[in-house]
Amino acid sequence: MSFEKPTLSDERKAHYARFIRQFRRNQKAMIGLGIVVSLFVIAIGTSVFPDIVPYDPTATDVPNREATPSLSHPMGTDDLGRDVFSRVVLGTQISLYVGFTSISAAMIMGTSIGIVAGYYKGLVDEGLMRAMDAMMSFPPILLALTIVAVMEPSLNNVIIALALVYTPFIARVARSAALSVRNESYIEAAEARGESDLYIIFREVLPNCVGPLLVQGSINIAFTMLLEASLSFLGLGVQPPEPSWGLMINSGWAYMGDAPWMVFFPAAAIAVAVIGFNLLGDGLRDVLDPKGRSSNEREHYRSAAVG
Repeated sequence: MSFEKPTLSDERKAHYARFIRQFRRNQKAMIGLGIVVSLFVIAIGTSVFPDIVPYDPTATDVPNREATPSLSHPMGTDDLGRDVFSRVVLGTQISLYVGFTSISAAMIMGTSIGIVAGYYKGLVDEGLMRAMDAMMSFPPILLALTIVAVMEPSLNNVIIALALVYTPFIARVARSAALSVRNESYIEAAEARGESDLYIIFREVLPNCVGPLLVQGSINIAFTMLLEASLSFLGLGVQPPEPSWGLMINSGWAYMGDAPWMVFFPAAAIAVAVIGFNLLGDGLRDVLDPKGRSSNEREHYRSAAVG
């Protein structure tokens, strides 16, 4: 009786099935995924079906300003009579766009820097990591404020600033993961076959760094959304009349006594989004980093990149 050796495709299918099974059993991951999917449904739904939003988020109605929540205005109106519900819903698009675009750019830059540093080590590692450490020495909010102030307040400049702020944190995680696999036997085998450095980095090193990078990226999205709201609150982020959650809190702060809903609902939206992405990141960490792994490997997921 003969037994067939499992193919690489079969092993990958089994690995993915095991990951999905463990992910579905993780309560934090499922709650976080539910919140994140809901945010995406809201953001995409309002783009595909604009009639879902009952009012123009930038249209003013001064005679109806500071109206209390009602059936016609579920979250009330602001100081200019704009519907708060419409602005909170449209603000979801801006927050997700900023979060995913900035972290995607940071992932590309940080992963490239970190893997190159971890693979080549020596002077290359020392030079790149000292540059990253210099950037990490600044608090994220201060560095983002400086970058935006040097340019000018706008949505695209906020994305550039946030991408630069979180690149060093991603780079540290990528470097740590690359160092842990640099001396593995399959890397030595690839070198013995005469494979190029580029081939080894993309085919051998990078796939083994995906887990910690995925966890770090999902957590950092929450903090980029929070940082974007902070910049908008300070007047250096999204500019009026765009419906940014941070900008809404800024404009409603002076009316807390008379119209607290102007601050409460956008603040609640920020809290829900941050909690959702944090739960998703924690769940991914639990699934991708079982207790049986080494403490050095688990350290990849506990990087201080959350700033």
